[in-house]
Amino acid sequence: MSNAPTTPPPAPTPARAGHKILVVEDEPDLLDLVVYNLRKEGFKPVRAESGEKALALARDERPDLVLLDLMMPGLDGLEVCRRLRASDATAEIPIVMVTARAEESDAVVGLSVGADDYVKKPFGMKELVARVRAVLRRTAASSDPAGKVVRADDLEVDPAKHEVRLRGVDVGCTPTELRLLHHLVRNRGRVFSRAQLLDRAVGTDVVVIDRNIDVHVATLRKKLDDYGARIVTVRGVGYKFAER
Repeated sequence: MSNAPTTPPPAPTPARAGHKILVVEDEPDLLDLVVYNLRKEGFKPVRAESGEKALALARDERPDLVLLDLMMPGLDGLEVCRRLRASDATAEIPIVMVTARAEESDAVVGLSVGADDYVKKPFGMKELVARVRAVLRRTAASSDPAGKVVRADDLEVDPAKHEVRLRGVDVGCTPTELRLLHHLVRNRGRVFSRAQLLDRAVGTDVVVIDRNIDVHVATLRKKLDDYGARIVTVRGVGYKFAER
């Protein structure tokens, strides 16, 4: 991690100025540094030094994004992520998890419980700010010209409302899961490589691990019950959403 605040080069403006970012970090020095740099870039950071406080602030403040440290005493980042996704009030908030460099398995688990992206420690402030901007851009569904409702029999994906409905029942999906499913259903029958799906649903500006898309697909399959089988693995290539 950088030892002093850095000044990032000019970057694309977020979809909406003054996004509120909930920063969850139990190390005071790192928390101060992240908050300082986010505020300098025009964001509105909200501080949380524990998982318990993070959950309360997420409900009360309704941030545009949560920057969540994985390793915290008491309620750790994974449990905070699970609880945020389980609550209707916070389920749609994008979550960027912060994890140790050497622990890729933690990143995989974080993705599986609902994180949209992750940053490895130690990180530079330019990288962090760029990652936050990228996630906010990707979750601005209203700015996506392809963000129309798509349907496949009893499955409906509505990016504008951030809803996935199966037989009329809402399926709780993370922003990344929704983008991935929307792209597959909209182009059903076509095969996409993992790299193409990363570009479309996750973004090229993330730290990529081999299992990134695989984890999101596995989670979607569980959530979609029998429709999960329609997300087909094409060996050696990637995935497609199959016709009935």
